[in-house]
Amino acid sequence: MLYARKFNNLGLMLLLVVGLWGCDNLKMTVSPGGNISFGRNVTAIGNIKPTQDQQTTVYIQGRVEQRVPLLQGQVYQVNDSTGSIWVVSKQNNLKEGELATFRGKVRYESITIAGQQFGEVYLIEE
Repeated sequence: MLYARKFNNLGLMLLLVVGLWGCDNLKMTVSPGGNISFGRNVTAIGNIKPTQDQQTTVYIQGRVEQRVPLLQGQVYQVNDSTGSIWVVSKQNNLKEGELATFRGKVRYESITIAGQQFGEVYLIEE
């Protein structure tokens, strides 16, 4: 009886190890605040470029620095250790200093003033 119990525990442990090993594509990301996100490919804000494909969905994670209310939602300025970006979101419950994760599409708005190009990269949350 004791032998069977040890065998079952060993089998369960082996199954657990093999199962975890099979999840090698599972991503673990540590945010600037020390929180961990599993299963998402979190993009560093500093790696987001104006020419990025507008059909690609990205995940970003960082601290809310500022918030601007809209009629339906909010615009948040989110900062990680690599940079900051504005996020247009329908969420209205995030506070400044709070760690947040957003999923959305990258957009770029270009403005020409006196022959010079000014623009801003931002994220539209999905």
